[in-house]
Amino acid sequence: MKNNSQRIKINRMKNTTYQICTNCVMDTSDPNIKFDENGVCDHCHDFEKYVKPHWHPDEKGRDELNAIIKQIKQDGKSKEFDCLLGISGGVDSSYMLHLAIKELGLRPLVFHVDGGWNSELAVHNINVMIDKLGVDLYTQVINWEEMKDFQLAFFKSGVPHIDIPQDHAFIATLYNFADKYKIKYILNGGNISTECVQYPLKYYYYGTDMLQINDIRKRFCTNKMETYPFSSIFRHKVYLRYFKRVRVIKPLNYLPYTKERAMKILQEGYGWKPYPQKHFESRFTKFFEGYWLPERFGFDPRRVQFSSLILTGQMTRKEALEKLSKPAYDPETIAEEFNYIATKLGITPEELQYYFTMPKKYYWDYRNQQNIFKVGARVLNLIGEERVRKRNQ
Repeated sequence: MKNNSQRIKINRMKNTTYQICTNCVMDTSDPNIKFDENGVCDHCHDFEKYVKPHWHPDEKGRDELNAIIKQIKQDGKSKEFDCLLGISGGVDSSYMLHLAIKELGLRPLVFHVDGGWNSELAVHNINVMIDKLGVDLYTQVINWEEMKDFQLAFFKSGVPHIDIPQDHAFIATLYNFADKYKIKYILNGGNISTECVQYPLKYYYYGTDMLQINDIRKRFCTNKMETYPFSSIFRHKVYLRYFKRVRVIKPLNYLPYTKERAMKILQEGYGWKPYPQKHFESRFTKFFEGYWLPERFGFDPRRVQFSSLILTGQMTRKEALEKLSKPAYDPETIAEEFNYIATKLGITPEELQYYFTMPKKYYWDYRNQQNIFKVGARVLNLIGEERVRKRNQ
């Protein structure tokens, strides 16, 4: 963690001080970031203090995972499925499916949520995984008129977290499947190896805050959304977890998982094809993270993604800075992409441009349950359910 005299720059036009971490690439676009005397940020310190001591991608972790898998198989012995797994076509969920079947010998119910934004690459990757593993795919297709209206409501609200309509549909469907098929174990591809740095809450607000969702719907939605799947935080964090005993398992945290190795296995074994950036299996998320969030709100999600890889030894800081020197989107095709998003949503490019330039708003400008989320996280920490801290705005 070397000191860097060039890490601080003064932006006189905005009268603000810019600073970037000397160890990772997180910077003051995260409004809550803090630096020590050497210019190392609190994301790095949090990883060393709170995450790394509890992370065992080694023999100890493998033994713990083996015990969990044994229990899953025992509990699901007389059932058609012993676990539940959602696939998006991205690297983590695709590798998770490979691992579950080929290495762990599990029998997952595999599902996919089609929110209307799948890229051709995502469809290809899902199909090759399903075909070569010989499993059935349960697909939940979201009513497009409802999804479109819901997404437009978030654009009209002015908030940065316009990806919530997609994310919430996945989360709600996940728990609906678990409840419907009486499945007690959910396999999740989330992992510390590539996701140990938290996204700032200012830009990535909780996707299951029904108070905020309903406030935005009430103000901006025109569709009653009678079939869209909703699920509150209380349903899956309390009711399903403690009353129905549904457990979320993240197997990749018990193993020496790396992004490059996973992609190599998927490419060589299944004909899976990589994406230019994490989360780009959805055309909407590609637009949101690659263009909308960096250009409208000044936050580039790659800083979080690359910093996670730096902290876990999968990318150098120099490599990350070089990638960040170029935009995530293609400047030559962004106008075409902009028009595609507008047309898909049933609006003109001029209307989408208006949403891009309208006054910015954030989660605190609407009714929300942030305090409940904060209290819940503290309680879960106390009882050992969650070890990774949430960064609070």
